[in-house]
Order: sequence, then structure tokens, then C-alpha cells
Amino acid sequence: MLSRTGLALLAGVLLAQAFEPVGLVVLLPVGIMGLALAVRGLPARRAWLPGLAFGLGFHLVLLFWMRVVGYDAWLALAGLQAAFHAPLGVLAAWVMRLRGGPVWFAAAWVAVETVRSSWPFSGMPWGRLAYATGDTLWQDALPWVGMTGLSFLLALLGALAAEVVARTGRARVVAAAVAGGVAVVSLVPALTAYPVPTVGDRQVAVVQGDVPGDGSDILLDHRQVTRNHVEATVALAGDVRAGRAPAPDFVVWPENSTAVDPFRTADVNAAIRSASDAIGVPVLVGAMVDSGPENVLNQSIVWEPGVGATDRYTKWHPVPFGEYIPWRGVFQENFGRLALIPRDMLSGTREEPIVLGDTPVAAAICFDVAYDDGIHAQLLRGGQLVVVQTSNAMFIHTNQIDQQFEISRLRAVETGRHVLVAATNGVSGVIAPDGEVVARAGTRTQAVLQEQVSLATGITPAVRLGAWPGRVAVVATLVAAAWSVLTYRRPRPGEGVDDELGRADRDGRPDLQRA
Repeated sequence: MLSRTGLALLAGVLLAQAFEPVGLVVLLPVGIMGLALAVRGLPARRAWLPGLAFGLGFHLVLLFWMRVVGYDAWLALAGLQAAFHAPLGVLAAWVMRLRGGPVWFAAAWVAVETVRSSWPFSGMPWGRLAYATGDTLWQDALPWVGMTGLSFLLALLGALAAEVVARTGRARVVAAAVAGGVAVVSLVPALTAYPVPTVGDRQVAVVQGDVPGDGSDILLDHRQVTRNHVEATVALAGDVRAGRAPAPDFVVWPENSTAVDPFRTADVNAAIRSASDAIGVPVLVGAMVDSGPENVLNQSIVWEPGVGATDRYTKWHPVPFGEYIPWRGVFQENFGRLALIPRDMLSGTREEPIVLGDTPVAAAICFDVAYDDGIHAQLLRGGQLVVVQTSNAMFIHTNQIDQQFEISRLRAVETGRHVLVAATNGVSGVIAPDGEVVARAGTRTQAVLQEQVSLATGITPAVRLGAWPGRVAVVATLVAAAWSVLTYRRPRPGEGVDDELGRADRDGRPDLQRA
């Protein structure tokens, strides 16, 4: 059991290296293979331990950037996410007894990935397998099958690789042939890009104003942050008038471009108005807006020249214990650091795209980009472009900014749309529908990115499918696990596992009697 647990722990660490900043994508199926081997043939009462070890190895490494909030916060978040892999180990051990075990293993992976991405407190989607596929042929499957579908394919490849390792004789040959076939099929979308029709283009400007000090504290001098964005926009207006820069159709500022309510703070309101009037086009401002004495809203506000604020989007997925405190009466009295969050941020529910000038835009604020729901809802209702406003200053010296930007790139591929990313001090960029970064600002710098982007009207199959693949995986996994439990019988002497990793019998038969 010790060797299985060690194998699972190592597999989790290897899987984390498939994500930014290392980006060794070849380790995706290797990590999954290690987990499948570690739990293969184990009884449920023991399979949870390798599952938990895998989760710890994976999330402690993947989420190491959380340490800047506090090592206790890093351990708590990584531990919570790792805990989901304990039942995954049990489910995998059950369903791998069935015929087509690798398919059921992949379904179990996606089921757990779906649950932890939505629960508790709206979940934490970081670490979905699909989020490591940037700049690979696998990413081309995203418009067709979405993030969930691609995670399923990758988990299936890993489980099939485990079958190749675990089996012998003819059974190994068959498993290798199936694995090769699935690998080929998974790359077919690279030959046929999903066609997304366009209806024109827009000239856009993305402003990264920068953050004072070492760049890690957005509140150190938040008024200077606002001034930085105002000054950069006014300077752009001067360049446009002088003929040194093309006139944009709209300008995008990042999340927290004002950390105070612009409707209640006269000088901030005036500054934003001056920038909008100078450039003469709508400016999308990221602002903290009061919502009573106990609550606050994180909003994207369309600021029209000569008019003021018009349209708004409110962040769908505030961060628990970072932007609001669940069960505040219990936690705030016992954890002094939570006193830094005096008000709870409320969640938005808007499904209609916001309108920038005459352009319907699907908006996302910071971690919203990692969730499917808000972006998909806005695209299904006419969004022609995706805008991500983010304030990652706290994580500017960590790998979090690279991981989040990679997710934004994959959103472009999945949706078939240009994605504009505006960050306070990094990473800001303009991303083409094929995932190519056509413009990128350096971190901890002030920059204005100007590009011409296309407007898309088509809806990819991935967006149409929405949450259904994940829901189907959850139901299918529960049914398969129940069937395995109800029909399983212990192997008779001579039918069991012939070594600790659960290899097949010497004649190539499965190591456990199938139902």
C-alpha cells in the first residue's frame, strides 16, 4: 500500500508540471496513468488513500502561488481540493472493474472535476486537465467538445496507458491499439477548425496602468492606480489626435482600476469622465461599487463620453474568504486575517452581454474566466467578443498570472472569439480565436495595446453543450459505481491480482472478474 500511495503522490506532482509555468503537457496522460495504476484492483476501503495522496501532490504544487495570501491559506485551499480526489480514488477502483474500465475512469475524473469546479461556494476550477493544453494539437478540440470534453479525452488516454502497463500478452496489445486509436481521434479536430462566422471588426485599446511600489498591493495607493489609467487613456487620445495612433472604438481598463465607488467619490468620477471625454469613445471601467453598508459589488461599468455610466456587469464568482466570508459570524471571530474583509462581495447573475458602443461583449472579471457558465450565457445571448478584466497584483510575483492567462487563451479557442485581457499590471493581452497572443504587455509596466479584432456571431458546439457534459459524467459515474458495487464478487483463488500494482493474470485475463 505504501508503494501505491507513493506512486499516486508522484503522479500528482508530475501532473502539476503539465500546467504553467512548466508546461510539460506530455505529463498529462502520465500523471493520470499513475493514479489509475495506483488504485487499480484496490478495494474501496483502501483506494481513498492513494486518491488523496495524488490530490495533495497535484494541488500543493499547482496552487503554490496561494502562499502569498498566507501559507495557511495555501494549505487550506490545496487540502480542500485534494480531498475531492479521495472519493475519486474510490470511484475509480469501483468503475475500473467494469468492462470498458478506462472509459468509466475518465467519466469519474470528469465527474469529480465538475463537482469541485462548482462546490462548495461556487467551487475552484483551477487544474481542469483542459487548462494545460495551450499550444498543443489537443486545444483544437475545444470548440467541438469544450473544456469538459477535452478533460474526458485526456483522462481516457491516461487510463488506457495504465491498461497498457498493467496488462500482459494479447490483452496488452489490444489495450495499446485502443489507446493509439483514441490518441489519433483526439487529434482529428486539429485538421478541421470549427468555422465561426464574423460580422466585421473593431479597433480596440487595452490599458494596463500599473501599480505603485513592488506591484503586489493594489490598495497601497489605489488613487494612483486610477490616475495611471486615466493618464494613459488621455495620452492615447493625444496620440489619436496627432495621427500617431488609430482611433479605438472602445477602451478597456482592468478590474480595480478604481478601488472606490466612482458614484460616491467625486474626484474619481471626474477623473474617469475626463478620460472618457478625452478619448471620445466608451471606456469599460473596473470598479468596486457600494451595495449598502455590508456589501460591495465588483463591476465592469461602461462609461460613455458626455453621458457617464450606462451598462454594467457584476462578477459572477467572488472568491470565498477572499472577497466574501461564508458564515461570517463563525469565521470572522476566530480568524483575525478575515477582518481585512469588512464587507461581503455579492454575486452577479447577468446573462446578457454588456454593450460597448454598439458591440455586445461577454464580460468576465478575474476568476470568472475559469468558469464556463457566465461566459457561455453571454455568448448564447449575442456576445461577439470576450473581455476579461483582472487585478492580479497580489499574485504578480507568482505563477498564478501565467496560469490565468493560459485559461484566457483557451477560452478564445473554445468560443471562437477574440479575447481582450486587461490587467492592472500583468498579464494584459489581445488573444486571437486560435489562441495566438497578438499583443501582450510586460508585467509591472504601463502599456496601451491597440489591435483590430473580429466580431463573431457563431456559437461553437462547446458553448451550446454548456454544463451538460459534466452533468452526464456525474450521473453516469454514480450509476456505474452502483452497478459495480451491486454486481461485484470477490475473485476466486487464481483470479486475483498477481502483484501490488494490479497487473493482469499471466494469461492476459483481467485481474478482477468483470460483472
